Amino acid sequence: MKVIENLFGHYNDESVMEYTLVNDAGMSVSCLNYGCIITKIMVPDRHGKIENVVLGFEQFEDYVDLSPYFGSIVGRVAGRINHAEFELDGNVYKLTPNEEPNHLHGGKKGFNSVIWKTEPFETDHAVGLKFSYRSVHGEEGYPGTLDTTATYLLNNQNELSISYEARTDQKTIVNLTNHSYFNLSGNLKRDVSEHILQLESEHFLELGSDLIPTGKMIHSANTPFDFKHGRLLQSGMKSSHPQNVLAGNGYDHPLVFSKRGENTVVLSEKESGRTLFVTTDQPCVVLYTGNHLEGPYSISGVRARNHLGVCLETQGLPDAINKPDFPSIVLHPEEVYQAVTKYRFFSNTIGV
Repeated sequence: MKVIENLFGHYNDESVMEYTLVNDAGMSVSCLNYGCIITKIMVPDRHGKIENVVLGFEQFEDYVDLSPYFGSIVGRVAGRINHAEFELDGNVYKLTPNEEPNHLHGGKKGFNSVIWKTEPFETDHAVGLKFSYRSVHGEEGYPGTLDTTATYLLNNQNELSISYEARTDQKTIVNLTNHSYFNLSGNLKRDVSEHILQLESEHFLELGSDLIPTGKMIHSANTPFDFKHGRLLQSGMKSSHPQNVLAGNGYDHPLVFSKRGENTVVLSEKESGRTLFVTTDQPCVVLYTGNHLEGPYSISGVRARNHLGVCLETQGLPDAINKPDFPSIVLHPEEVYQAVTKYRFFSNTIGV
């Protein structure tokens, strides 16, 4: 196992480095110190052919100018915050409205667009990277100075784990996730409409016209949001369900896990034979099927089009600070924010 380091570009006179974690089973994960962006995940298909299964760019400038958060850590708070403001202990904090009039994924200077201090390391059974970033008090409008670490660890079982920790010197809000777009066909040979998703979730969050949760949980039974027994993603893309249409013909919804503790999401694609098991300690996964990817640019040499990737954003519930019934995302100075999500790849399939 090893870590390979290469210069990828420059940002504000700082070097942007690409680190590649390589295990003994032929899997590798490449990522940048800019935004902790995962640029490539190379895994074999059923025939042993190793291909990339995430969306990314070949040129660094495209991550700055074009990227819809490809592969990055998003924060301080993932998702949208209604009207870019929240109240905490009687104080109203106004955040950067980078998606007018709302705040999205941490703002203009979110965790996805800063250089993180990076420490490669090796253990007896894994290789990894420890990313660190200090977000100062007032950055993008958030209270408190927040020290955050994100640790990427690759083992020989073809499992990538992402562990998050954050500490604050003042009461604030935190909700972190990784925003990778997966496509198990390999090298973007097909879109994700034939991908099958399976997870234990009995409710999803209703979205308003601004794609922010209304606060209402909807039973998923007998809807395109029921993934208990596995469902093709295209069922939501082709659905006339008002929530699928609202999201741009697909999914952009928080699916709330049925139980607390560790939960598993299974994504598979029959033709390639690849299956991804995602395990997380977070209460929900935001399922986004790339409904707005189409544009005049290319992704790894493939013309950008809708549904070319699917995001599985494990996190706390979006806009929780403005929804008293949602689990709290408030972090106190005496506490440590912690979250873990693991991504394990296999070469087999799950039937519908």
